[in-house]
Amino acid sequence: MQKELAMLQRNRISEPVYQALTSALEGATLSYEQALPLTRVIGPELLAMQQVADELRRQQVGERVTYVINRNINFTNVCIKHCGFCAFSRDFRTEEGYHLGDEEILRRVQQAVDFGATEVCIQAGLPPKMEGDLYIQLTRKIKAQFPDLLMHAFSPEEVLYGAVRSRCSIAEYLQELKAAGLDSLPGTSAELLIPGLRDQVAPGRISVDQWTEVIRGAHALGLPTTSTMMYGFVEEPEHWLQHMLLLRNLQEETGGFTEFVPLGFVHSEAPMYLRKNPGVRAGASGVEVLRVHALARVFLGTKIRNVQVSWVKEGLKLAQGLLMSGVNDLGGTLMNESISTAAGAGHGQRTSPASLHQLIEEVGRQPAQRNTKYEILKEFAPGEAPDSPLDRLGEEDPFGSYHQLVKSEEHRYHRRPVVR
Repeated sequence: MQKELAMLQRNRISEPVYQALTSALEGATLSYEQALPLTRVIGPELLAMQQVADELRRQQVGERVTYVINRNINFTNVCIKHCGFCAFSRDFRTEEGYHLGDEEILRRVQQAVDFGATEVCIQAGLPPKMEGDLYIQLTRKIKAQFPDLLMHAFSPEEVLYGAVRSRCSIAEYLQELKAAGLDSLPGTSAELLIPGLRDQVAPGRISVDQWTEVIRGAHALGLPTTSTMMYGFVEEPEHWLQHMLLLRNLQEETGGFTEFVPLGFVHSEAPMYLRKNPGVRAGASGVEVLRVHALARVFLGTKIRNVQVSWVKEGLKLAQGLLMSGVNDLGGTLMNESISTAAGAGHGQRTSPASLHQLIEEVGRQPAQRNTKYEILKEFAPGEAPDSPLDRLGEEDPFGSYHQLVKSEEHRYHRRPVVR
């Protein structure tokens, strides 16, 4: 690959970019200073970084592209926070506030299992006056009925809120969640782990120090987490690298991240975009999407080996292209997706294993079904079709939509945030 890079028109690739990419191909972990020129590559330099990212992906994780059969359950959209980028949350007084009770949550989990899910991902708003043990009790009830289902739930923001409401430490709360049966945490509520930017877009949001405290605490208990980054809203390209460096340093310390997921800002219904806040952009450009994913592989791949594309944010077609830019995971089937949908994403709320297989095989890669912890459940021979109930649905939608849910009187929030 070094020879291929050298064959590119050297007069069209700057020396710093060339040196950084060459070092990465030789197996080096790039410093912040080395990688900084990569944050703004365009044209031939971007193409070169994509090629290097693809080669590093091949070396680090091989030709396999993974996915998980899962369901998202966002059990309430009522939230005490008012983050400028979030179009999902509602004040408890609004007519679109909803809250799913025990019976409905368990029904949705059972439905997910019936359709082949190995994971449920549970995240929600932060309802006012919440009982501190809500997340713990919910975990216990789900694991009691579905002991083999992996429960991937509760962002660092939710863990912090549960600890505050319980008047205990973050470490104590995480211990209770693990004892209740929690398997892993999503590394969301990260956005960009840069204090000034967080204060700008979400005053009162979980701080960088608090976020890292939750992540360190989870990893210390053997609870793996994902890692994420929002981009395309108010940041500069160097902020991506600062965020990734923090994650990479954490991974060197704890080893607990399973994956890195760039999350493009969906602007259409985001409050700070609708208010025309200064400096807020209408999401990332196509070039930025390519650049961020390739940069993630080049800068993180030696430490965080799995780079996932969010097809909900980027669409299946662009997700397929990113498989040639360092990405090796397509995320989950989701069945229900509420948060991006509320923000105006138009790529649907679920997909099927067959659709993912087609995308994977069209770029000459090998589909594999994994679980939350990236343990391979099934590898597929070329042309072998998945045998999933989701593929037999066609246009039928037994799961319901977010837009139906916010209009439903059955699940209207009536100041009852307690799950019992």
